Amino acid sequence: MDNEQLFDSIIGHSSVTALLAKELEQPAHAYLFVGPASSGKATIARRFAAGLVSDDSTARQRVLDGAHPDVINVEPEGSASITVDQARRAVSQASLSPLEAGRKVFLFEEAGIMNDEAANALLKTLEEPTRSTIFVLVAESEDDLPDTVASRSRTIVLGRVAEDELEAGLVALGVDAARAASVTGIAGGRPGLAIALATQEHVAEFRRVWLSIPARLSEHPGEAYVLADEVRSAAEPLLATLKDRQNAEQSRQESEGRGGKMLKDRHDRELRRASAAIYETGLEILAGFYRDSAAAQLGAPVRNTDIPVTDLTKVLPAKAIAAARRVLDTVESLQSHQRPQLAFAALFSELGAST
Repeated sequence: MDNEQLFDSIIGHSSVTALLAKELEQPAHAYLFVGPASSGKATIARRFAAGLVSDDSTARQRVLDGAHPDVINVEPEGSASITVDQARRAVSQASLSPLEAGRKVFLFEEAGIMNDEAANALLKTLEEPTRSTIFVLVAESEDDLPDTVASRSRTIVLGRVAEDELEAGLVALGVDAARAASVTGIAGGRPGLAIALATQEHVAEFRRVWLSIPARLSEHPGEAYVLADEVRSAAEPLLATLKDRQNAEQSRQESEGRGGKMLKDRHDRELRRASAAIYETGLEILAGFYRDSAAAQLGAPVRNTDIPVTDLTKVLPAKAIAAARRVLDTVESLQSHQRPQLAFAALFSELGAST
């Protein structure tokens, strides 16, 4: 497996993977992968780590399977953060020689929840790296880490993938063309989310529920809570694939005498991130309705061509634009850890009163 083949299964991000294939020839001592949730950054980071330790396909596959001794995946102990004790253990291990490969890689797939003490513990190692050790950090934004850590890492930025590229990537993975098109319209340029949704039968229903919201809004707060419960319920079937995979992993590790609290905590974090990405997708679908509402009345192209024009013209353009902004503000509320039910109910109540 050559360096370019290492990233063959990645959907989109071709310029990033081409850059990383060249980086493998003469890597830096630390990398920080940043990008939206479910954009594929952790998957690409793992493949990059595999390339850093070996050019042998078998050894690289062991990295991807989590079974290579020279790739140390530093996971949070518990549900909150990566602690200073974990960082200190990594620093201590960084001074040791690799066991098999020419390099040792420390992979922090959830570096964004590293606390300040842990980041400071890593700082000296990042400032004075050993030749045989490379750190690979993954976060949603550089702002998730102290400037002192981010500035000492080579930042790799991943954006969202264009819809045509995402759709083609799903088809290449064997997804039916019609389903790939349907999933692409919901995934919002996030390959990880698109792949998770591709096996689900409930994608169209999820979109239908969110697009039905404008016609069902009311000034009564009680109705807003009913709608909030409905959109949350529509998200649950889309998490089934992740839950099935987690259950299979738990069963496998328990049969091997492993698992326990650390695995459960990781699964909980994965589920929270997946739920957040799906909720954000729903909000983007709703914002897209209001965007199209204004566009249809102002002569601009409409993206959701299956929505009847009569539905789109029920909201005046100025109110539609304001509604789209309010919807996107709710994305920020969720990112600030506001409870989804409360955030959705407040949104639907305000939209009902204003549109």
